[in-house]
Parts: sequence; C-alpha cells; structure tokens
Amino acid sequence: MPTIDPTRTALIAIHLQHDIVGADGAFAPFFRAEVERTGVLDTSARVLTGARRAGAKIVYTRVAFQPGHPDLVANSPLLGMVAANNCLVDGTPGAALVESAAPAATDAIVTHTRITGFHASALDVVLRASGIDTVAFAGVATNISVEGTARTASELGYRTIVLSDACSAGSEAAHQASLESLSLLAEVSTADDFLSALTGESEAERA
Repeated sequence: MPTIDPTRTALIAIHLQHDIVGADGAFAPFFRAEVERTGVLDTSARVLTGARRAGAKIVYTRVAFQPGHPDLVANSPLLGMVAANNCLVDGTPGAALVESAAPAATDAIVTHTRITGFHASALDVVLRASGIDTVAFAGVATNISVEGTARTASELGYRTIVLSDACSAGSEAAHQASLESLSLLAEVSTADDFLSALTGESEAERA
C-alpha cells in the first residue's frame, strides 16, 4: 500500500457499541459469534491506538435514539428491530462505546439515527474541517453500516480504505461478499498494512 499521510487521514470506527458488538447486546444473536471468532474488537483497538499515535484523526460513529425512539424511522427490518428491542437509547449502557474502543479526548464522536454514518449527520463536516481526504474504516457490520458508509465516502471523493480484519459481519460469507464488492470502490487492506503505510514502519518496528 502506498504511504498514507496521517495528517490528512481519519480512521472511522463504526458502531463499536455494547448493543451491537457486546456479549449481552441487543444484536448479539446476529453479530457476537463473528465478533468473537475474528477478534475484531482487539484488532480495532490496536489499529485505533496505532493510528492515534501516528497522528491520524480518530472518528467514532454511533447510532443512538432518544428515549421512546421518537427520532427512529423504522423503514427497514434492521431499524424495526431497534424499536422492538428498545435498544440503542442514548445515555444507556447499550448505546455506549465498548471499553476496548474508549475514545481519547482528541477523538471525535458523531451520533446519527440511520444505518450509515454520513446521512443527516456531521461526519462530512467534521472530516472536511480537519482537512481529511483519506478515510479508513473499522467496525460492524461489514456488509451493512461499514459498507454503506464506505460507499458514500467513495462517492464523496475520499480515498477510501476498508480494514478487512478490523471489520466483521453476521457471517464470514457476508463479510467476504461485502469486501469483494467494496474492492471495486475502495482499497481493502489489513490493519497492519494500513498502520505500516501510515507510520512508515513495519509491524516488527512498531512492536
């Protein structure tokens, strides 16, 4: 992978929230088995730490709703499940970021109410205000929120990178199919290759 300028790069961590990736979260029946099998939370934590240390901007996108979900438009089965499970309520533990992905004071957090991160949110404004032209993605789920947000980033003209081992989906098949589609719209990289391009150091040198 060509060298990446960390001062113009953001690592976007998508939906690393208890209700989505946690062992007891509302969506655990869908995502937790693959989260555990792939070790995606550990990989995400490692790439967040490395990118932050290299000077890249860290942005978290989180989906959360007001109590009673008055701001939820449940026009898809997935959003309908949010209402049915009374989950992802802002201010509750379920909507909070998992401890392994705890943000630093310098990180940005963008909250939204749709499946993907750019729609009706401040994400594009936050990125452009920081001079960002390259975005890399980690999080869950690869074939839903990660893919949707990465597709929009590509359409908006950002250099777009998807970190294959820092993302997971409901199944390995769904994850791989999503990466295959995204490879025509974005660069697909491992977390280690991304960090090497960001820092100019090999994995051994960073260790």
